[in-house]
Amino acid sequence: MKPFFSVVIPTYNRACKLKRALETVLNQSFDNFEILVMDDGSTDNTAEVVDSFSDLRIIYSWDVNFGGPARPRNRGIAIAKGQWVCFLDADDWWSQDKLQVCFDCINDNVDLVYHDMEIVPDKNKSFRRKIIKSWQVRTPVLIDLLLRGNAIVNSSAVVRKTIIQKLNGINESDKMIAAEDYNTWLRIAQLTDHFVYMPHRLGYYLNHNQSISKKNMSMSARSAVEEFLPLLKTTQKLKLEVNLRYISLRYNYLTDKYSDIKDNLKFILRYGNVVKKIKALILLILIIKKGIESVDKSK
Repeated sequence: MKPFFSVVIPTYNRACKLKRALETVLNQSFDNFEILVMDDGSTDNTAEVVDSFSDLRIIYSWDVNFGGPARPRNRGIAIAKGQWVCFLDADDWWSQDKLQVCFDCINDNVDLVYHDMEIVPDKNKSFRRKIIKSWQVRTPVLIDLLLRGNAIVNSSAVVRKTIIQKLNGINESDKMIAAEDYNTWLRIAQLTDHFVYMPHRLGYYLNHNQSISKKNMSMSARSAVEEFLPLLKTTQKLKLEVNLRYISLRYNYLTDKYSDIKDNLKFILRYGNVVKKIKALILLILIIKKGIESVDKSK
């Protein structure tokens, strides 16, 4: 019997985290699935961790390092036997009923399912747990995703395989690393508006020192949306630019790199809506506070 779900897990030197991810998939209440662990050239004991499970539903494949999750995900999609493809990053994990809840909401009018995730701090991190609240995207979904941003956390996404196959692969451009998932949802939205949001926390996202949230997402996000700009009106392009500037401002705060903070802030305060202006000002206060604390520590 063919699996209903194919769970694609790209990994690179995440052996200690991968074990937990695999355990939470294998412990699912819904058990008609396969797990495709696509190793992007790991040099740690990833293979040994996978072998320790001795479960025939797990397929492991190693290839030379690509440097991002797009290619290993594409490798997984290419060999997936399931009707639906689920994405799970190696350092994230799921609630026990994730697949069952997704299965129960799937019908002929659904092509992509997603849900809330909980952010969990890595050890030695002063970071509070919180829920990544998503939202039900509006139609046309493509325009909504462009104007309101990425509503879908990668490890929450479950996509009909026939839909994702029409994309001819996730974009592997190095300019898009850290935002290739956003680009994928946008490209899927060109094909279908049948996106379904489940307002349940069904997974956990690990926040750690190598988290994508600390990479320059503003540059990656620009690359992710570039091909869709001709579809937007002038006012819509302005709103999109505000969102991209806010992402850049958040990057300024996370990385202490402030070269373009003045331009970003001025643009948001001039063209952003009230909510975006307030968020930008809060970030500015946090940046100033961080600067004062840094000066105090250096004395």
